[in-house]
Amino acid sequence: MRLRLPHAPYVANKVAIDLLKSGLVTFTAGIEPVIKAAQEVIEAELKKEAALDEKVRQLIEENEEEIELTLADAKQLFWMIKKRLAPEYGVILDYEDKYNDMAHKILKKLYDEDLINYDVGDNKVKNIIYDAITGYIKSYDEIEDIVIEKIESYKKRLIPGTEEFELVYQRLFEDELRRRGMLL
Repeated sequence: MRLRLPHAPYVANKVAIDLLKSGLVTFTAGIEPVIKAAQEVIEAELKKEAALDEKVRQLIEENEEEIELTLADAKQLFWMIKKRLAPEYGVILDYEDKYNDMAHKILKKLYDEDLINYDVGDNKVKNIIYDAITGYIKSYDEIEDIVIEKIESYKKRLIPGTEEFELVYQRLFEDELRRRGMLL
């Protein structure tokens, strides 16, 4: 699963909860500022990649007449252009490296803004943040399946894409995150 902007608040919550539960970190101003700071970093990173994706789409669209592609070729072309422009946009394409870098930036922001204190090595704390990010990603598909199954069991049929479906989906998704201790 690829992390997307709507997931940022959930991942930030998991980061804060996991840091708090670790026993290695103390929060100087409570959990809410930690969540907010983590969310800001996550959103900034995801917005950089979204801007890169948009630029790639724009380049392909501008040169559409010159390019005769099948769908498979279009995906390959998109990836090749994205790979070439990624350094210019400061985007890391390898997911493991991307989430490691994101964890480092979150740790730096939390430390620089004096939101956390710890007496262990930076790497231990960064690894907690990294594990929170990847843990959310690993749990997402399972949680989504549970939520969809619950929605399908409703007597009233909810149609995906409708406002009612989205509201119910979000409520059930957040309930499942809370049940797993991933959301306050």
